[in-house]
Amino acid sequence: MTKNKSSLNLKKIRSDFPILKQLIGKKILIYLDNASTSQKPKSVLEAIQKYYSEYNANIHRSLYDFGEKATTAFEKTRSKVAKFIKAPDKHSIIFTKGTTESINLVAYAWGRKFLKPGDEILITEMEHHSNNVPWQLCAQATGALLKYIPLTKKGTLNLKNLQKYFNPQTKIVSIIHQSNVLGTINPLEKIIKEARKVDALTFIDAAQSAPHLALDVQKLNCDFLAFSGHKMLGPTGVGVLYGKKEILEIMDPFISGGEMIKAVTKQKVTFNDLPWKFEGGTSNIAQVIGLGAALDYLNKIGLDNIYKYEQELTAYALKEMKKIPELTIYGSPPQRGGVISFNLTGVHPHDLAQIVNEEGIALRAGHHCAQPLMKKLNVAATARISFYFYNTKTEIDLLIKALKKVIKFIN
Repeated sequence: MTKNKSSLNLKKIRSDFPILKQLIGKKILIYLDNASTSQKPKSVLEAIQKYYSEYNANIHRSLYDFGEKATTAFEKTRSKVAKFIKAPDKHSIIFTKGTTESINLVAYAWGRKFLKPGDEILITEMEHHSNNVPWQLCAQATGALLKYIPLTKKGTLNLKNLQKYFNPQTKIVSIIHQSNVLGTINPLEKIIKEARKVDALTFIDAAQSAPHLALDVQKLNCDFLAFSGHKMLGPTGVGVLYGKKEILEIMDPFISGGEMIKAVTKQKVTFNDLPWKFEGGTSNIAQVIGLGAALDYLNKIGLDNIYKYEQELTAYALKEMKKIPELTIYGSPPQRGGVISFNLTGVHPHDLAQIVNEEGIALRAGHHCAQPLMKKLNVAATARISFYFYNTKTEIDLLIKALKKVIKFIN
C-alpha cells in the first residue's frame, strides 16, 4: 500500500455524480460495487445527450454537416484511447461492446485461425469467466490445450518457477491484470518477458486496472490489451481492444457486414483497413462518444491521484475490517487494488447484501463470474466491496457499522 496522501477535492468530485445524491429508503446511497460498473459524471451523461439531441447520425458514410460531426467525435475518441494507453497508432484501437467481446474477438479471429492440436493456451486460476470460457471454446475447436498458472494461499500467482509454465508449444498467454475478486495486481512485466522467450503472444485483460492505473502498452510490450468503458465512468456497451498492427493485419474479421468491407461482389469480398476491418455493422456511436468524455474526466483528475487515493481507502477498509473477528477476508496480496472479497461467519453473502441494502449500501454478492477461483477458495460465493475515487472513509465507517449490526442481528 502506498503511504502518499492524495489531494482530491472529494466534495467537488462527488457533486459531479448525480446518482450519489439519491436516497435508498431514507439512507444516502453508498455505492461499493465499482468493480462491476462505475457511476457516471454529468459530463459523460451530457456528452451522450448532446449527441442524440444535436448531431445524431451514422458515421463514416454521412456527408451532411452533423453526420461528419458524429464521425469526427467518434474518431476523436479513438485518438483519446490511443493516448490513454500510450498506443503507438490509433489504428490499433478497435471499439467493441466490452472486454468480453474483445477477448472473444481474439480467441476467434486469431485463436481459431492459428492454433492447432498440441498448441497451448496459458491463463490463470483467477480469471474472470470472460477470460476463461472463450479460451476453453477455442481449445475445443482447435485441439489446443488450456493450461493454468495456479494461485498461492495469499491470492497471488505461483510464479516461483515461472519458466515451467512456458514451452515451445505455448502460443498465447491471456492474463487478468487486476483480479476482480481478490484485488491482486499481477506482475505483467515478468510474465510477458517469459512469454517472449518462447515467442508466445500476450493478452492483458485490463477491465479492472484501466480505470485505476496508468497503462503503457508500448512499455509492457503486450500484443493485445482490452478494457470496458462502463467500469471507468463511461456508458455500458463500449469496450476497447488494442492489438499490435502486424498481428491484427493477419487476423480475419470477427463480425462481417457493413463498414468492415472495401468492396463486395457476388463471389468475393475485400476487407477494410484497420481498425474498421473489425468494426462491422452500425457502431455504438453514443457509447464511444461517452467513453471519450469519460477519458477526459479521468485525465483531469489524474490516474496517479486516483490510484493513490484508492490505496488509502483500501488500506483503511482492510484495517477496520480486520477488527471484526467474524469476518474473513479472501487474499492478502502485497500489491492490490481497491477490491475486497469477504464473508461473515454464519451469514450467506446474498443475505448480507440484502440486509446492508437497508442501510443504503450497495455491494456485490455471488461468485463474481469466477467460479474456478471460488472453488480454489473453497466457497460458493463471497461478498465484495470495490472502490472508486468518489468513495470516502466515512462510507467505509458506515459499512463497518452495518456489518456489526448484521452480526448482532444474526446472533
